[in-house]
Amino acid sequence: MTTAPPAQPTTTTIHDHDRADAAWWRHAVIYQIYPRSFADSTGNGIGDLPGARAKLPYLKALGVDAVWFSPFYVSPQADAGYDVANYRDIDPLFGTLADFQGLLDDANALGLKVIVDLVPNHSSDEHPWFQAALAAAPGSPERARYMFRDGKGVDGSEPPNNWKSVFGGPGWTRVTEADGTPGQWYLHIFDVKQPDLNWDNPEVREEFLDVIRFWVERGVAGFRVDVAHGLVKEPSLPDWAGPQELLGPDDPEEATNAAPMWDQDGVHTIYESWRALLDSYGEPDRILCAEAWVNPPERAALYIRKTEFHQAFNFDFLECPWRATDLRAVIRKSLEVCDSVGAPATWVLSNHDVIRHATRLALPVGTKRPNGIGIGDPQPDPVVGLRRARAATTLMLGLSGSAYIYQGEELGLPESMEVPNELREDPVYLRTGHKELGRDGCRIPLPWTHDAPGLGFGPSEKVWLPQPEAYAALAADQQADAEGSTLDLYTRLLHLRRERELGLGSLREIGGLGEDVVAYLNTGKDDAYPTLVLLNLGEIPVALPEGADLVVASGELTADGKVPTDTAIWARY
Repeated sequence: MTTAPPAQPTTTTIHDHDRADAAWWRHAVIYQIYPRSFADSTGNGIGDLPGARAKLPYLKALGVDAVWFSPFYVSPQADAGYDVANYRDIDPLFGTLADFQGLLDDANALGLKVIVDLVPNHSSDEHPWFQAALAAAPGSPERARYMFRDGKGVDGSEPPNNWKSVFGGPGWTRVTEADGTPGQWYLHIFDVKQPDLNWDNPEVREEFLDVIRFWVERGVAGFRVDVAHGLVKEPSLPDWAGPQELLGPDDPEEATNAAPMWDQDGVHTIYESWRALLDSYGEPDRILCAEAWVNPPERAALYIRKTEFHQAFNFDFLECPWRATDLRAVIRKSLEVCDSVGAPATWVLSNHDVIRHATRLALPVGTKRPNGIGIGDPQPDPVVGLRRARAATTLMLGLSGSAYIYQGEELGLPESMEVPNELREDPVYLRTGHKELGRDGCRIPLPWTHDAPGLGFGPSEKVWLPQPEAYAALAADQQADAEGSTLDLYTRLLHLRRERELGLGSLREIGGLGEDVVAYLNTGKDDAYPTLVLLNLGEIPVALPEGADLVVASGELTADGKVPTDTAIWARY
């Protein structure tokens, strides 16, 4: 194989360094824990807070700065806890408030901040408010907390509009009134057991301010806000002929807020009140991070103005095709948009809602991300997927700003494509008539010990979803002392990132190394730690620029020290 000719690099500054004393969240790496799949302390096969507490030293050693917990509130678990019945208590499935306080105390002692999930678009249908609404009459204050409407037609037997559920099926359900007659309809943009709250109601707004106070006064460092772009709907609730996925319209020329259920301007008043409340507590900063699937990027920037969210997930980066031109464009645009409002860019590759990137990146380049992969589907190449995942993470953690890691990605876990259909629990699978497999494959219980029952997930062999055979070789104990393992790579990257303070650095795009090369100079804190971050997506190995001193690589270099395809490196430069 021939090698690329020597190139003369050029540099273009695309982001200026942050202040040396910038707040923690502007450069933090935050680790997502999906509680039911992280660690089980009881042996019932479901992860819990005591299990997570016992693993905090592992996260400290890994090198993250904070931990975000997906919901652990009281819930019937119709959507894995994103259907909340009590926002101020822990579901017995996961433990108690005392368990949470113990976890929080341990995390603080280790220097780890704790962020919790907030689910404001909808509650559970088992929430006392919704139960009171069902018992009350149309037009009552109880019903005014939710999106109840009269049906269309002479007898009200048709839904108020044609909106669908993101999870499949209709977005409206008709209730039976107290006298036994067919009654009004309520909106549920997600599952039928997740009625949408009415955010035009002052009582709803005050309730969530109080929920925020409840958790802040227990010591949490902030909130990840679920479906942050969905709270406010266009008042007339017009019919909508376009797609209703979380991103809204597929046409990139059409903004998400063209859809009447997404990204309406009224959401910003809500978040201004939340930010004011958090800011009133003073130092240290408590943060808000938005799950806002919106386009174009300029619309997403509205959420991270100085009076609203501190961060928003960068889904454009997560969704970016594995092509150098696309990656360069997304990174440049992300920084440009965030810088325009003085916010840090926030990078993410995986979470509990998408196929793990160790599998997703092995799909044909440009393929629309499927919602789950099953036993009978084409199986992506795990070797290619892991190689690209390691390279993508090396690139991501070398960028300025903040980053999120989803539990298990530090082990190189692939998506499980072996979940029997009869064991699937995701409402997406159930509501789409099994047309979409859903998200169970990225939510498999973690493997901690390769030769233990349940791979060490808990004290018994029970796991709420089966672990694929491949997980045994990827268990944490197998990788902990293995040089070159994915766990070793993540640990080295995270510690080097902190040591060189790359989250605070200027970022200069480096050109002239080849059209299939993505390369940056991250200058580190106060421009004192210049680090070359280089990813090669081409077939021709790439030589390091003169003066580059290799620090870490996502995979083996060629015999003559060049960077092969689907490999990323950091080097002192």
